[in-house]
Amino acid sequence: MTPIVLSTWSFGSIANNAAWSVLREQGSSLDAVEAGARAVEADPTVNSVGYASTPDRSGRLSLDASIMQSPSQCGAVAAVRRHVHVISIARMVMERTPHVMLAGEGADAFAESQGMTPVADMLGDDMRRKYEAWRTAHPEAINDPGYAYRPKANREERTPGGRAAAVHDQPDDTVGVLAIDHRGVMAGACSTSGWPYKLPGRVGDSPTIGHGLYVHPKVGAAVATGSGELVMGLCSTFHAVDLMRRGASPADAAIEVLQQMVDNYDLKPQHQLAVITLTKTGEWSTACLRPGFSVAVTTPDRNEQTDPTTVLLA
Repeated sequence: MTPIVLSTWSFGSIANNAAWSVLREQGSSLDAVEAGARAVEADPTVNSVGYASTPDRSGRLSLDASIMQSPSQCGAVAAVRRHVHVISIARMVMERTPHVMLAGEGADAFAESQGMTPVADMLGDDMRRKYEAWRTAHPEAINDPGYAYRPKANREERTPGGRAAAVHDQPDDTVGVLAIDHRGVMAGACSTSGWPYKLPGRVGDSPTIGHGLYVHPKVGAAVATGSGELVMGLCSTFHAVDLMRRGASPADAAIEVLQQMVDNYDLKPQHQLAVITLTKTGEWSTACLRPGFSVAVTTPDRNEQTDPTTVLLA
């Protein structure tokens, strides 16, 4: 089997480089996707995943992640406050507990019980300054739970040069990683800090199996990124994989998932959603609602950032 790694957004290259170093040494797809997500979680230039990413309205970081190989092999964590590498905690939940998801204080306590060291400063000075500036500009958001702050959709930093000018500074994107190893085994990972300046306690699609990530070893896998609430209303990645199970191509499955969003939501300009679909034989595709999304793809013969196959809306 020809190994492959696919990751979301311009910072997907960070994930792919780490994941490919595992696959190049004949490592497992599960180790690869974990390594890929960890690399992005540790990178302070990525403001939507891991360390120094955008906090909730209280000024505290709250991280979510999931990892999956099959319906019986999946794990997730949500609302983690004290640990950066939430993808590794999700894997420990999968491998060391009878559960699928742990949340909040329980997830942090579990991580410590498994030997992980809490991080004293999750935000860093730069993000703390950005939060204080946002708080000053949006005083109504602090005490009004109905205040509908919505960030602009990412356009890969919204510059004419797109990916070449990327600084990974738009705080609204998930890193999703899908991989197949040399044995033909698939795995997927998903990690995020969630909606920027969200209400404390908000949990999105990324840690929810079948929403932000789904993997079925006999069919394929899918990962989603963007406006999580859109994904959650339609169980989007489960839907994509089920479409492929019923015979749809990866391209048709990705398009149908997004068409369901167009048909069922009153979409706003800030809404962006992208899906990567991958079959067990290595065929893949991607689609997004609006321009600006890209995919990092790495195989033995290819290592590049590429545009989506389909863009539904201008």
